[in-house]
Amino acid sequence: MSRATIPGLIVSAPRSGAGKTTVMLGLLRCLAEDGVKVRPYKCGPDYIDPAFHRAACGEDSRNLDSWAMEAGVLADQLGLPGQMAMAEGSMGLFDGVAKAGASGNGSSADIAAITGWPVVVVMDVSGHAQTVAALAAGLKHFRRDVRVAGVILNRVASPRHERLCRLALDDAGIPVFGALPRRGDLTLPERHLGLVQAVEHTDLQATIASYAAFLRAHIDLVALRGLASGGMSLGASRRCRPPAQRIALARDAAFSFTYPHLLAGWRAAGAEILPFSPLADERPAEADCCWLPGGYPELHAGRLAGAQNFLGGLRRFAENKPVHGECGGYMVLGESLTDADGESHRMAGLLGLETSYANRRMHLGYRRARLLSPLPGHDRGQSLLGHEFHYSTILSQPDAPLAEVLDADGNPVPETGSRRGNVTGTFFHMIAEAP
Repeated sequence: MSRATIPGLIVSAPRSGAGKTTVMLGLLRCLAEDGVKVRPYKCGPDYIDPAFHRAACGEDSRNLDSWAMEAGVLADQLGLPGQMAMAEGSMGLFDGVAKAGASGNGSSADIAAITGWPVVVVMDVSGHAQTVAALAAGLKHFRRDVRVAGVILNRVASPRHERLCRLALDDAGIPVFGALPRRGDLTLPERHLGLVQAVEHTDLQATIASYAAFLRAHIDLVALRGLASGGMSLGASRRCRPPAQRIALARDAAFSFTYPHLLAGWRAAGAEILPFSPLADERPAEADCCWLPGGYPELHAGRLAGAQNFLGGLRRFAENKPVHGECGGYMVLGESLTDADGESHRMAGLLGLETSYANRRMHLGYRRARLLSPLPGHDRGQSLLGHEFHYSTILSQPDAPLAEVLDADGNPVPETGSRRGNVTGTFFHMIAEAP
């Protein structure tokens, strides 16, 4: 049975750092204040932005990924109720991986084409003026199946600067939905994986409220809301199977990277999720499986090493029941984690993995993994699609490999994951099962 997606729009940009997250959060809050039930989304594999979206409008945000999500998985995300949808793009509008076969390349443009949602481009105009029209025109005409409806000018230096940009864009036939004057305080703090997490901001609500007030003063909100369109019919939805009936899930500032669509899918399948906090030295709840997501364990390595109730409970759990860790969770299952200062911290020792942040190297990209051994909820031989993003270096990975892992171009990567007894771990975060 097909379901229709709600009308929406996509907030994108020509590149990272143009200000689309600030604009997205301000718009979400404005719509929520106006009584609109807006459904937020994030294009691509991102854990941090969706939490900010929820803080801005009170609704759960879901990821939309054209590389890792086939039609049924996308349909499950796009069938959520709401009056309108708003999706935040990732990187530049057309940025993604090399396209292979019939799959998408993971770009925001793919999501625009699939949903029919128009795109509003946030243009950072600092350092140029009329040239913004050439850039916008290039984006507008690059793909026929993507509708670039107009732009929002950001970091405008003066009324004269705004007038020059608007005149050029008007000549090019590209609507301008607003112009945001340059302000030094319109930024969110960052660390090595992107923005600092929403739960770590003590004044986040006040910050988002200030964004909304700023946008109200400079953006045509009525025009933007009227722009929302699309809403094509989609096929039947499909979800990932839960790893178990009752899942003990680590969840705190060190273990926060879980995709909302996976948790929702597990619950919809009847699974019960039992959160616990390793940082609070809590042991896993009585459950059928323990799942340690990624996050920032390197920032809390000393505290985790001293959490003996957590570590002891985890070891006892693993004696009889499956335990799985993703990225940061995988590191905590290992023998040791060396922090950025070069200090080594003893971890759970359930796997032989040793990792270090003393010599950082970025590992980033989509992953396709064929399981050599089962992991909770998934059989040997099954292929999973996911994403890897971390700066740790493997010092030792002595256990049997869990999977054959390829990047988006089909090249093997050494981060194969590990298995020992009931314990498994991967550096990639699972997004979906391969169709």
